[in-house]
Amino acid sequence: MGRLAIIAGSGALPGLVAAANPAVIVRLAGVDSDAQGEAVIAARLERLGQLFDDLHGAGVTDICLAGAMRRATFDTSALDEATEALLPRVMSAQARGDDALLRDIMAIFEEQGFTLRGAHDLRPDLVAPLGALAGQADQVGDAARARAVLAALGPLDVGQAAVAAKGQMLGIETLQGTDAMLRHVADTAPGSRGVLVKRAKPGQDLRVDMPAIGPETIALAARAGLSGIELQAGHVLLLDPKAVIAAARGHGLNLWAVP
Repeated sequence: MGRLAIIAGSGALPGLVAAANPAVIVRLAGVDSDAQGEAVIAARLERLGQLFDDLHGAGVTDICLAGAMRRATFDTSALDEATEALLPRVMSAQARGDDALLRDIMAIFEEQGFTLRGAHDLRPDLVAPLGALAGQADQVGDAARARAVLAALGPLDVGQAAVAAKGQMLGIETLQGTDAMLRHVADTAPGSRGVLVKRAKPGQDLRVDMPAIGPETIALAARAGLSGIELQAGHVLLLDPKAVIAAARGHGLNLWAVP
């Protein structure tokens, strides 16, 4: 691998990737990230041509998109020539859903000569392993129900998480994210003893938008009255595995991963 740049979204993941990989940090305007690297490039989505020039000028060959990214909004008065040419393509992809948008963004960077690296390749120690991580597998019928719903919704590009209890669906992740879904479950079905299932969408490119959970997700699942969390082994990141497992044990939540 050559010189790496991390396009930093919000959350802990960019910093975790940078902590183990010397990298240039790309800070996008409007995105809150405190990741630290060996150099920083300030960028705007409206000026992708400038970003490509800055990356090439810094000797960057490899790109990692890490952290949460909100859907792009463009100030059309600030577009550079390269971005103006790409805008119809990006807007068309965005209309087809998050997966289509992310695939198109990856393709644009690859067309510029960059190699895309997944956070899971750069930090394989963060990937959920197969088996019980805290407690044991529990409420397997409800977990199977949530898995089936996610598999059915996957082609519609809906979400990566769902909650089931006693055979009923209590929540399905949408654009607002897993944590917002868990807050909704806490408000509408407290004490359900249900199961949160977190999985990649079928056919999802894991180089970007790989599912992830952190200690806050564990705390919200406990607050929602769930009994456990099932992950997809090899397809979900633990944002600080020791802290995640400790939080699950501390809250009395079962945490496990299946294929």
